[in-house]
Order: sequence, then C-alpha cells, then structure tokens
Amino acid sequence: MIILAADTSLPLLSVALLRDEELVGAVSLEGKGSRNEKLLPSIDWLLSESGTERRSIDLFAVTRGPGSFTGVRIGLATMQGLALALGKRVCAMSTHEAIAFGEPGRVAVADDAGRGELYVSVFEEGEEVIAPHLAAAVDEPRVLRVAELLQSRNVAERCARRARAIEEGGLGERYRDVTPIYVRLAEAEVKLRQKQNA
Repeated sequence: MIILAADTSLPLLSVALLRDEELVGAVSLEGKGSRNEKLLPSIDWLLSESGTERRSIDLFAVTRGPGSFTGVRIGLATMQGLALALGKRVCAMSTHEAIAFGEPGRVAVADDAGRGELYVSVFEEGEEVIAPHLAAAVDEPRVLRVAELLQSRNVAERCARRARAIEEGGLGERYRDVTPIYVRLAEAEVKLRQKQNA
C-alpha cells in the first residue's frame, strides 16, 4: 500500500510517502504564511524524486487539527482534491493522533494555542481517550510537547503510519470525515458573535 500523507496544521509543514512499512521519503519545511504555495510543490518533488506516479497512491492521509486554521483548511482541501481526482480514499485524523502514534502507555499531546492556552489531547497506547480541548496547563505525568517534537520528527510520517494501521485494522470508514478540528473559534468568528450579541 502506498500512502501519501501531509500535515499543514503546525508551523513546520510536512509531507511523507510510505510504501508498506518503508518510508520512501519525507519533507519538512517552515510553513507559516505560505503553506498553499509550498504543499503541492513539496508533494510533486517527493513523488518525482521517488519515481512514484500520483495514480499509484492508494491512500491520502492528512491531519485535521487542532492547529493553524488556514493551514488545516489548506491540507484538507489539497489532499481531498487529489484523492477525489484519482478516485482514492482519504484517511483524516487529529494532528495529535498522528503525533501520538507509536507512543506506548498513556501520553498527553500539548501544543501552544496562543492566548496563554494549550491544545491538549490524551492517548492510551495511541488511542484517543480525551479529545483535543483548550487548557491552561497539562495535568499528566508524560507530555509530548509539539514544539519540541517538531525538531526531531516528521508529523506527516507519523500520520502515514497511523493511517496504515487504521486501514489494516479495518477502521478506515471512521476516518473519512474531513471536518477540521478547530477547538477554538477563529478570531473573525469571535468578533462576529460579539457584534451579534451586542
């Protein structure tokens, strides 16, 4: 099974290509402010360098947040568009689920949500037990801090490996939902609601 995965929800954009268990290639680059200009060229470069035809991809895996509102939308729209054009499946998961894949035991994933808050999720053996939510602090003994993790791991690769496990476990249909996981309202929505309630 050939899986192309992307994460555009975090400050570092990442793309990975997996052939069965083998990592064929992965790209990670600064994505703030220009994800839409970098995602497709990164995908095209990875496919061309590995000699992989787009039509040979079996599954498109993508993260759906929490993270950058614009980034989440770009990743979902791009991967959904590619899958639709090729008649292939999409496997969409929370960014935290991708990050937690392969982590033994109980672990919290925490990411800066701005405004002095964190996006936090909790997993047991890679399975979500507490969904992404806003918190002021993390009350778990073991925490994966996304900012630190980005320095050593490719999130898209984890997304691809999690997607493979999902499909092989027969759970793929649960992961076709491409609705973004925002957790918090966008700044524009907050202002609109404030106006409506004034």
